[in-house]
Amino acid sequence: MKNTTLTKLILLLIFGATALTLQAQKLSKIEKRIVETVEKDNEQAIEFLERVVNINSGTLNLDGVKAVGMEFQKAFEGIGFTTNWIPMPQEMNRAGHLFAENKGNKGKKLVLIGHLDTVFEEDSPFQKFKMINDSVAHAPGGNDMKGGNVIILYALKALRDNGLLKDAQIIVAYTGDEESTGKPLSISRKDLVDAAKRSDVALGFETSTGFNYATVARRGSSGWAVEVEGKRAHSSGIFNERVGAGAIFEMSRILHQFYTEVKGEDLLSFNPGTLLGGTFVNFDDKTSKGDVFGKTNVVAQKAIVKGGLRFISEEQKERAREKMRTIIKDNLPRTNAKISFTDSYPAMAPTEGNRELLRLLNKVSLDLGQGEVLAYDPGKRGAADISFIAQYVDCLDGLGAMGTGAHTPEETVNLRTMEALTKRTAILIYRLINS
Repeated sequence: MKNTTLTKLILLLIFGATALTLQAQKLSKIEKRIVETVEKDNEQAIEFLERVVNINSGTLNLDGVKAVGMEFQKAFEGIGFTTNWIPMPQEMNRAGHLFAENKGNKGKKLVLIGHLDTVFEEDSPFQKFKMINDSVAHAPGGNDMKGGNVIILYALKALRDNGLLKDAQIIVAYTGDEESTGKPLSISRKDLVDAAKRSDVALGFETSTGFNYATVARRGSSGWAVEVEGKRAHSSGIFNERVGAGAIFEMSRILHQFYTEVKGEDLLSFNPGTLLGGTFVNFDDKTSKGDVFGKTNVVAQKAIVKGGLRFISEEQKERAREKMRTIIKDNLPRTNAKISFTDSYPAMAPTEGNRELLRLLNKVSLDLGQGEVLAYDPGKRGAADISFIAQYVDCLDGLGAMGTGAHTPEETVNLRTMEALTKRTAILIYRLINS
C-alpha cells in the first residue's frame, strides 16, 4: 500500500514537472531571454520601487509629484526613450505629466498608462517603504500605483536590453493627477488623448485586480447635484396651500424616486454623498464641507444634495440622467427643484478589441505557466485614466502591482508577484509590437 502511494506521488511530480517544461517550451528563444533579463533585474526593480515610494507625491504636493517624475525620467532616458515633462497651467494646481517615447512603425503602436500621484498628501501621516516579510512590503502608494509604473519601466528595460524595441512605437504616459484630475479635462487629459490618437492599443497598469484577472471594461463616473427651494414659514402652516411642503420634504421625494425609478440597470449606480437642508445652507465644493442653520419650528426653504453616478456606457448615463430630470419636474406644493450634472471619467466599454487583448494576455500567461487570466467584473472597479482614451484604441487595464489596503496608510505591495507580472508585461508588449 505504501509503495503504491509513493509511486502515485512520484508520477504526480513527474507529470507536474513535464507540464511546466511543456509550458516553458511555448516561449520562443527570444522570449526566454526576456524572462531571464527580468529575473536578473528584479532586485534592482524593487530598490527603484522603494526609492519612489519614499518620495511623497500626493496630488497636491506638486514638488513631490514632479520629483517622482524626475526619477522615472532619468530611468527612461537610460533605456533610450525620449522624455518630456509636461507642466500644467499654474491655476490648475497640478504638477504635470511625464511622457516617454520610443519611436517607430513596427507592429501595434502602444500607449502604456500610469500615474505619479497618490492619495497621501504632504500633511498626511505618510509612512515609508518597509518590509513586512520576504514578499510583502508596507508601501503607501506602492500598490496604487508606483508598483505598476515600475512594472512598465522594467518590462521595457528587458526588451531594450535584448535589442527588441527597434522601430517600435511605444508611448509611456504617467499622469500627475489621476487621483484628483485637474480641470478643465480638455487641458489635463489633452496629451493622453493625443497619444492615443496615434496609437492602436492602450495598456493600463492601475492596481491589479488579482493575479489571474485583467480589466476589459471600466465604469465611467460623473457628478450630479440637486437644489430645492421651498417657502420659509412657521411650521404650523406646513402642508397648507400658502406654505406647501418645504424643501426637505421635496428633496426626500426626489431621492426616494431616484431610488425606486432610476435604480435597476446592470452596472448603473448612483450615490447621494452629501445632503444639507434648512433655513440657510452653505456648501463649499472645493473642500466638500458645508453648514446649515434651521429650526424645528421653521419650514425649510433650501436643501441641496451632491452625488455621483457610475455607468458602463454613455447611453446608460444619458438614460439615467433623463429619468432624474423627469423626476425633478414633479414638485410638491410651493417647491421647485433643479438638477445639474458634471462629467468626469467616461466609460470604458467591454469591446471586442478589448476582449481580444485579454485573449492575448491569457495566452502569454499560460505560456509562462502563470495560469489563466479572466475578465474582472467592471462593477467592482473605479474609474481610471485609460477611460479617457477608450474611444480611440483597444484597451486592457488592471495590469499593475498586487497588494492590499490601497488608499489607506496600511497599503502594501506584494513584491513576490512583481517579477512575474513584469515578465507577463514584457512578453505581451513583445508580441504586440511584432504582430
